[in-house]
Amino acid sequence: MKRTLGTALVAVGLVVTVGTALGSTGGGSAVPGGFPVDRFLTHWWVFPASIAFSTVALASGVSGALFFSPFFMLGVGLTPSQAIGAGLLTEVFGMGNGLRSYVKQQVVDFRTAKWLLAGAVPAVVVGAFAAHFVDPQILKGIFGVGLVGLGAFLVYYDPPEECVPGECEGEFLQEKNSGRGTTTIEAADGETFTYDTCWRPPGVALSTVGAFVTGLISAGLPEIVTTQLIVRCRIPPRVAVATSVFVLAIAAGAGALVHALTATPVWYVVAWSIPGVLIGGTVGTRVGKYVPSDLMEVGLGVVFGLVGLLILLTEFVIA
Repeated sequence: MKRTLGTALVAVGLVVTVGTALGSTGGGSAVPGGFPVDRFLTHWWVFPASIAFSTVALASGVSGALFFSPFFMLGVGLTPSQAIGAGLLTEVFGMGNGLRSYVKQQVVDFRTAKWLLAGAVPAVVVGAFAAHFVDPQILKGIFGVGLVGLGAFLVYYDPPEECVPGECEGEFLQEKNSGRGTTTIEAADGETFTYDTCWRPPGVALSTVGAFVTGLISAGLPEIVTTQLIVRCRIPPRVAVATSVFVLAIAAGAGALVHALTATPVWYVVAWSIPGVLIGGTVGTRVGKYVPSDLMEVGLGVVFGLVGLLILLTEFVIA
């Protein structure tokens, strides 16, 4: 924990330094000539909120961006494009612990991941660009509908760890997913996973759609990818989740880079959120094993649905 806290403090210094450098060159500060220190200090409360959100996200296994983008939009008051960009940038850092752990465990199916990334990376870039050119009211509407849909998804589907590989596959997919050879993953702890190599085109299409939605509203890719890998491809949940996290890490990094290049990054916010998720991620991975995942995901699905409805009501009904 002490090591994580030290890393978080280094992250604060790094983000502030980058923000100051960009500000001094005219590329990223609301205060001419430097980092907006006053605005940064007044947003200190983003730090404990980020710890809490990241802890819950890692403990429940859902995307952290589902928390941060609406929080940045409704709580901090950022524009939709700023909130989405800040959410993606925060998520890239927040998922570092999980990504490093899965790669170390050697449970990532890199052969499947490269096919998913072939569709995901270009799509997330297009979605991230589109977020800066879509009318803010329309973007809020898309975001609200997306949250309601993802909330329903979390309530309806079982947690990845409890899914039965290949369930609800159907005769057509059973035929298409058979006879393509096998894939074997040998984990570092000695466990071996062998399964039929999946039919690639539907996976690429689904990851493309999920990545575009992620670039546009910062969430959607991990939920779509994990579920389709288990339900359609019959990949064991441990490998499916690890592969999904790997795909999301690269795609979210590409999306965050586009958001950073096409608009002014809100450094005074992410300077608090990034170290917050570094600490929360460590706590969440330790707390998660004590939390019933099915209960957690249903509860979060209800919360996300309500937040989505709140965004839609405040933007299109009350206004």
